[in-house]
Amino acid sequence: MKKIVLIIFTIIITASVYAGDTSRKGTTGADQLLIPVGARSIATGGAFISNVIGLESIYYNPAGLDINKRAEAMFSYMNYIADINMSYFAVGASLGDFGSVGLSLKSFDFGLIPVTTNELPDGTGSTYSPTFITIGVTYSKVLTDRVSIGTNLKFINESIGNSTASGFAIDAGVQYKFNNNISIGATINNIGTNMNYAGQDLRVKTEVPSGTLGSSDGTYEVVTEPFQLPSYFQLSLAYQENIDEQNQLMFGGSFTANNSLEDVFNFGLEYSFINTLFLRAGYNVLTENSSESIYGFTAGAGVNYDISTIGVSFDYAYRDVKDFPTSNHIFTVKLAFQ
Repeated sequence: MKKIVLIIFTIIITASVYAGDTSRKGTTGADQLLIPVGARSIATGGAFISNVIGLESIYYNPAGLDINKRAEAMFSYMNYIADINMSYFAVGASLGDFGSVGLSLKSFDFGLIPVTTNELPDGTGSTYSPTFITIGVTYSKVLTDRVSIGTNLKFINESIGNSTASGFAIDAGVQYKFNNNISIGATINNIGTNMNYAGQDLRVKTEVPSGTLGSSDGTYEVVTEPFQLPSYFQLSLAYQENIDEQNQLMFGGSFTANNSLEDVFNFGLEYSFINTLFLRAGYNVLTENSSESIYGFTAGAGVNYDISTIGVSFDYAYRDVKDFPTSNHIFTVKLAFQ
C-alpha cells in the first residue's frame, strides 16, 4: 500500500514540474474550469484539499468522495463577476466495497448580450447568450483506513452563438491521514485535450479569387487556433484540533502550481460547534505579482442538522473581489441520506 501511495504522489509531483509558468498567461482557455464551487471550500480559501469529503470533494479532491458513505445531493449558486452567475449540481452514492460514484454539472448564466457589427456598433437589436457547461463523472475508493483515491472524467463545452468548442479532461487525487488530526492530500487537475472553436459563425462568404465574372461567392471557414486547458497541481496539509467534545478548530494550507498562471498559497480556518454551527475564513496569496490578484479574503458560515435519516446543510461564502463593484456570494445546500 505504501508503494501505491508513493507511485501516486510521484506521478502527481512529476506532472507539476510543468506548472507555474507566468510567461504562458493568456495561452490557455476554458477558464470556467478554474472557478471554484461549494460555499464551505470557497469560504476556507480552497485550503482543505487533504480532508474535504462528500460531494464538495468532486471539484477539489475526488479522493474524498468515498469517505462519506452516504448518498448525497448538492446544489450551489454563485453570484460571480460582471453579472455572471454560476450554478452547480451534483449527486453521489456509495456502492459498498466497489467505492463511490458521482455526477456533476456546472453551468453559467451570462445573461443576454447585444449583437453588434462593424456597420451597427450600437447593436442590431438581436441578442445572444453564451453557454458554458462542464459535466463530470467521478469515482472514488477508500483503500485503507488512511488512504483514499479518486478521479474525475470531465466533458467541457463552450458555445458562443453558432460556434462551439469541446474537450475532455481528467482530475486525479489522493488523501492520506497520518492520524485523526493530521492529513495530507494532492491533486492534479484539468489534464486533457486541446479545444478550438468551429461553427457557422466562423464561415464567411466572399468572392472567389480568379473567379469568372458572375460566378457565385465562395464560403470560407476561419480555422481557429487550438488552446490548452488550464491544468494545475495542488498539495495540501490540514490539522484538526479537538478543543473539547463540542468545539473543534481546523487549520489548512495548500499550494497550487498553475501551468499558465502564478502559483498560489491558500490558507483556511474553520471553527465548528457540536458539528452543527460553522464559522470559516480563508486567504489566497500569489507567489509573485501579488498586487495583480483580484481575490484575497474569504469568509463564511454554515449550519448542519439531521432531520430523521436526512442530513441538511446550508452554507454561505463571501469572496472579496478587487477592481470589481461587487464581490462573490455563494450559497450551497446539501442533502445526505442514510
